[in-house]
Amino acid sequence: MTRFAAPIAEQIWDMKYRFKEADGTPIDTTVEDSWRRIARDLAKVEKEPEVWEQTFYNALEDFKFLPAGRITAGAGTARSVTLFNCFVMGTIPDSMGGIFDMLKEAALTMQQGGGIGYDFSTIRPKGAGVKGVAADASGPLSFMDVWDAMCRTIMSAGSRRGAMMATMRCDHPDIEDFITAKSDAARLRMFNVSVLVTDAFMEAVKADRSWDLVFDGTVYKTVQARDLWNGIMKSTYDYAEPGVIFIDRINAANNLNYCETIAATNPCGEQPLPPYGACLLGSINLARLVSQPFEEAAELDEVALSELVGTAVRMMDNVVDASRFPLEVQAREAVAKRRIGLGVTGLADALLMLGLRYGSDEAAAQTEAWLKAIARASYLASVDLAKEKGAFPLFDAEGYLASGTMQAMDADVRDAIAEHGIRNALLTSIAPTGTISLYAGNVSSGIEPVFAYAYTRKVLQKDGSRTEEEVVDYAVQMWRDKFGDAELPDYFVNAQTLAPSDHVKMQAAAQKWVDSSISKTINCPEDISFDAFKDVYMQAWDTGCKGCTTYRPNAVTGSVLTVAEEKPKDTPVLANDDGEPMQPHGDVIYMAEPLDRPNALEGNTYKVKWPDSEHALYITVNDLVIGGHRRPFEVFINSKNMEHFAWTVALTRMISAVFRRGGDVSFVVEELKAVFDPRGGAWMQGKYIPSILAAIGGVIEQHMIQIGFIEGEGMGLKSDPQAEVVGLDTPRGKACSSCGSFEMRMIEGCMTCASCGFSKCG
Repeated sequence: MTRFAAPIAEQIWDMKYRFKEADGTPIDTTVEDSWRRIARDLAKVEKEPEVWEQTFYNALEDFKFLPAGRITAGAGTARSVTLFNCFVMGTIPDSMGGIFDMLKEAALTMQQGGGIGYDFSTIRPKGAGVKGVAADASGPLSFMDVWDAMCRTIMSAGSRRGAMMATMRCDHPDIEDFITAKSDAARLRMFNVSVLVTDAFMEAVKADRSWDLVFDGTVYKTVQARDLWNGIMKSTYDYAEPGVIFIDRINAANNLNYCETIAATNPCGEQPLPPYGACLLGSINLARLVSQPFEEAAELDEVALSELVGTAVRMMDNVVDASRFPLEVQAREAVAKRRIGLGVTGLADALLMLGLRYGSDEAAAQTEAWLKAIARASYLASVDLAKEKGAFPLFDAEGYLASGTMQAMDADVRDAIAEHGIRNALLTSIAPTGTISLYAGNVSSGIEPVFAYAYTRKVLQKDGSRTEEEVVDYAVQMWRDKFGDAELPDYFVNAQTLAPSDHVKMQAAAQKWVDSSISKTINCPEDISFDAFKDVYMQAWDTGCKGCTTYRPNAVTGSVLTVAEEKPKDTPVLANDDGEPMQPHGDVIYMAEPLDRPNALEGNTYKVKWPDSEHALYITVNDLVIGGHRRPFEVFINSKNMEHFAWTVALTRMISAVFRRGGDVSFVVEELKAVFDPRGGAWMQGKYIPSILAAIGGVIEQHMIQIGFIEGEGMGLKSDPQAEVVGLDTPRGKACSSCGSFEMRMIEGCMTCASCGFSKCG
């Protein structure tokens, strides 16, 4: 039986990927059972399923090939789920009926757990005339608010994810409002936003020329291109959004530019997709392929890499046929092009094992070489599949080979494609791998540098006490096993110590051989100057990247990247001198049986007067004392207003049920306080509260603070970014909406929880 490399790896498997009965009884008794389940399901479409099942199992074994979480959790379960992570939805028509048809499709897709991307550039700008109606258009941002509310509703109904990406062209008349929309911390919380930047715009920026904002052939406004660029940069500098997507570069390089036009990406940006396109993801774990690590003869086994890539391509191609889809049009699009996104994880760890410093010229060259080897192997494997099973239905040799990506490919690969066709239109992509990287033993994520060599993870026990466990980076643990307490060499660098230009260099090196795109975060220090910050984006443009996402911790985004000075070698690196871990700690423990209720409990009752309600709400929170620690146990809400009766009873029963399961239940506060009422919120005690449910969440939060269950106001609303934790000098980061852990981190373009693996992007 496989021994997990770290306790957190086994916990992630149990929480995320282990197949269980509806009542929680495990069906997969070991991780080998999970691998066998996946292998058997993906081999069932083969002519010789038994042969391929074992081949697929061998690839999965020892965490060498890591299918994306949807595949790992869903394959072979017979559940009505999609194995695709994210989708770009259809083109939004510029009509009220068409817009709401698209909203319905989005809701159905998100209901099955798929993240979505949309281009809102097709909606006429605010103030434009509406034919046949004596009114002006409300503009695309007003409809983004509708999408945002829909996403909240779907999430509140139990959806696994709520990730959305919104894009807008740099020449749309509402682009200035779009780039500043998220300066309102309570708005568009369910969206990532990115600007579609064209080649012509970048040329105008460099030449300091004017730039027309146009819709449907009409020029609405003319601005200086450099002023608009600076506006994008300023908003990103202050609020970490919008991202930048170099859309013309994406379309020029796209193997399918002869039959599709791309205007949006999936939520984390690694998959630019056409209307109704879907992203199917998997990663080669480079850290498992290095022989003789940390020695002079250390090398990555490229023969094993090529064989593993070939098997992974076949497995992922089979997913296209094995998966369900939320919409029939998505299934047709997937089958017509059979695009897959094979990427890597553990790159930084593999570089460390070879003695290479992430961000150095040598590391960039090695990264480029590995990614080229993967691209070459994947294309040749797909050609072999085409010989056996046929090319993808929309394959056209002349159009396919004319793309920018194929022009760079080796001649023998191009010749093979011309002669035999190819099974998969696009093959490579580097996606966020936060959860599966933890599952594989805490290897470095995607092509990111190591985030932390080690951190302390706090686990809340049933009696209210906390235990600590150390989570160590995979390569660092290998170093310890080999050299004991010997000091880490200078080439061990992490995300906090790297210059932003080193991040860009690595992204550009990888992008040369990735036919889709890359999800990566370029970490910037808080004190980086605005001019230096802008240079990061210009470097990304100049070096051939397809997009750029940065993260600069500040009072708005949260200081989630704050770390202390290097600790002694035998002490885990912590985030600050108060003992907060560099990565989020795991404050959740799942219990098989709820806590018993004593005959008498102590508690408090609070009065809340919502401005729109004639009668006040009375909220009672009762506590249980375990081991001298008080913890919330149940909630009651009473009011004379019968309009509230049904939902308050349902709410209190659900909250009480959660409280009685034990663990860190403070995430309930965050969920309630995030509820947005589309009819509008209210000002209470000088603070804007977005809904009556958010007000209830605030009361429960204050009670938790009073009894010492949580500290200070660490669960503050996003609209209160300065909320501080008592006793700490800096704000805590956002809480994980899945497990409640603080200090989520931005990695691979996505807010990710290292404690439970939750990722906003799926």
